[in-house]
Parts: sequence; C-alpha cells; structure tokens
Amino acid sequence: MLFGREPVGNDIDTLAVVFDIPAMNQAFAPPHALTDVATRILALTEGETDAVALMATMACELFHSDDRFDWVGFYRRTGPEMLKIGPYQGGHGCLQIPFSRGVCGAAARSGQTQLVSDVDAFEGHIACAASTKSELVLPVFGMDGALIAVLDIDSDRPDAFTASDAAILEPLLAQVFAQAN
Repeated sequence: MLFGREPVGNDIDTLAVVFDIPAMNQAFAPPHALTDVATRILALTEGETDAVALMATMACELFHSDDRFDWVGFYRRTGPEMLKIGPYQGGHGCLQIPFSRGVCGAAARSGQTQLVSDVDAFEGHIACAASTKSELVLPVFGMDGALIAVLDIDSDRPDAFTASDAAILEPLLAQVFAQAN
C-alpha cells in the first residue's frame, strides 16, 4: 500500500492514483520538482518489466530533471556482496563497489536509503568523481523483494538532497521495479 491506497490495476491512470501525485504535491510547499518527473517516469515505464530498460529510463529522466544532479545511475547487484555499474548519466562511475565500501555499499548492505550531506565526512566513501560533494543512494528491490540494485544520485553541491527527495523516490522505485525481472 502506497500513500494509504491499495493498487487496483496497472494502467497509468491507476498508477497515478496509487502514487497519489496530487497528495504528494500538497505535502511539499512549494510543490516538489521530483513529482513532475515521477509522473513522467511512471508513464514511460508502464508495462515494462526489463530491469535494465527501467534503470536506463529512470537514470536519463532523473539526470535531466534537476540541476542538483551531477551523476545519476544504478549499480546492479551481480553477486552476494558486489555491485557493478549499470545504466547511468554523467561522467564515468566506479566499475565495481563491494557492499563493504562507500555509500552505495552501505545502502546495499543495509537495505536503507543513505542521505549523505557531506561525502568527505562519510567513513569509507569511495570517490568515483572528485567533484561529488553529497549523495543520495536508494536500494532497489525486484518483484521477489530481493535487492537488485541501488540508485545513486550525486551532486557537486554540499547538502544537496533532502528527506523529501527520498520520500518521493522510495515509492517511485518500489512501483517501477515491482514487476522487474
């Protein structure tokens, strides 16, 4: 159940109601910029089940939606304790990240969103790009509830992300990847 409503179908009108974009807009004053891109992502990914196609679409849409975002991409779970680069937008990313290292590893290991206002203060941070000052990393779960990836959003600005960003992206990821294979 998302935002107090049970899903009743999978057409885009139903997804918009389940995701409750108008209620999300009311929760933020002024309306949060990510609500528009969330609506667009839901429309673009409707009916798609291929995880890589979903990741590529989300990375592109998110990267171009907000000037705070310097790098947006997915690190796919490829082994019990390993992430490897997936679809992304921006400069080069790290090719591999063990669960034991960095912000992405912490999100994969814990299954919890990591909101880091100052990456230099994060113990074990991996500097894939020297320009990164803050980071938001969210775990991505597939249809069986298992971790399939993490969504990594980097900014060249310190303290660029808020809990509101995570509050929009967490249910969006859950919805988009609910049927991913």
